[in-house]
Amino acid sequence: MLEHQCTIQEPVSYSGTGLHTGAQCTLTFKPAAENYGIRFVRTDLGGNPEIPAIVDYVVDVSRGTTLGHGDIKVYTVEHVLAAVAGLQIDNLVIEIDGIEPPVGDGSAMPFVEALQRAGVQKQEALKDYLIIDRAIQFSNPDKEIDIVALPLDDFRMTVMVDYKNPALGSQHTGMFSLDEFVGEFASSRTFCFLTEVEALHDAGLIKGGSLDNAVVIVDRDMTREDLDAIGKKLNVDQNIHLNDHGFLNDITLRYKNEPSRHKLLDLLGDLTLVGVPLKAQILAARPGHASNVEFARMIRKLYLEKRLVKKFQHERKQGIVFDINAISEILPHRYPFLLVDKIVSLEIDGKIVGIKNVTMNEPFFQGHFPGMPVMPGVLMIEAMAQCGGILMLNTLENPKEKLAFFSTIDNAKFRRPVVPGDQLVMEVEMTNKRRNIIQMRGRAFVDGDLVAEADMMAAIVDKVPAKKNDA
Repeated sequence: MLEHQCTIQEPVSYSGTGLHTGAQCTLTFKPAAENYGIRFVRTDLGGNPEIPAIVDYVVDVSRGTTLGHGDIKVYTVEHVLAAVAGLQIDNLVIEIDGIEPPVGDGSAMPFVEALQRAGVQKQEALKDYLIIDRAIQFSNPDKEIDIVALPLDDFRMTVMVDYKNPALGSQHTGMFSLDEFVGEFASSRTFCFLTEVEALHDAGLIKGGSLDNAVVIVDRDMTREDLDAIGKKLNVDQNIHLNDHGFLNDITLRYKNEPSRHKLLDLLGDLTLVGVPLKAQILAARPGHASNVEFARMIRKLYLEKRLVKKFQHERKQGIVFDINAISEILPHRYPFLLVDKIVSLEIDGKIVGIKNVTMNEPFFQGHFPGMPVMPGVLMIEAMAQCGGILMLNTLENPKEKLAFFSTIDNAKFRRPVVPGDQLVMEVEMTNKRRNIIQMRGRAFVDGDLVAEADMMAAIVDKVPAKKNDA
């Protein structure tokens, strides 16, 4: 795998017809600076709006992967992104003068060839690999879909498909290095079942679809009249016929397992939406765009967690996400009001687990209560809220310039006293997030027993700089 980031040497264009819209479109690939990433630019719209190729911008996965930002969209980006990933390009401007890239022959090869003409250029910055260090799994039992990422100091993919159709059968394929992509996978074409073609046509889609850019698998009995009707829908001049292998016309597969190779191509393109290259082994059974994107979201979340930890936790410690030094860098609280000693688990936009070791040295025990020290309930809520403040980090662009103020505390309950010697384990879950308002559910445990809980809402405000004394 390459060590340095890459872009292309010079601009290059590719034109054609969009699969679903049937509209003519030109893609222009342009070099980009280090750490720019992959971005689509709609040059046909005022202001040339950009859409980053990040899973957060996926707005539809019904018949391909669609990116969007507000009213701005780009349809079916997966083949373009597969070509970019297969050539290990990190930084690229993709200008597009329409809403959908050209379909080409239904594979990623037209985009690969265009990028190869432009030439791949090594840059000085190192690649920001996400190293998968634990199993990440997506499963949809109803559709028998499973995708898993396993630790590996390289990148490999294995894909299996089984649609219980005699023409397709059960297939699998494996890519053991990205160097194999261009020669073994980039030219594999999209495929679909005939019933899907009819439904898509009736829905006003696949206006640019033809037997030249897709392998059509027949999944129902066909009469001559049926074939003639399909020919009219696909605007095919010659007579359509069913070959001996269950495909329309005299289609010859480029590989015996071309459908499974194309599924691998699609998955590679969708995983590009994580935003960084991976070091992992990917195993997928019956993947599709919806499952691919959900899996990419899971991996993207892991990347954000690791990036956040790396920013504040400078010394790696077993079982600790943030130690007290990192917490002091994150939170503005100081003695005697810093009530979190360490963070042991963090799930971005999800859940955080923090620890507070309660000792007799706590200043509040002097007055609460003399002779019978009990931790005040309001401080347990405050400790949970401080954990929640750390959980909010990823929602803030400049966390050091912000403060979180309580706006409401509901359903607060205290189950048993917390006393010196106890270790308070606090679990705080983000339940809602909108702009500058965060809702959280907090629970605190001692020795596995619930001791306190509350629903909290916090408002994020700008930190007002302290005024200097002019005297």
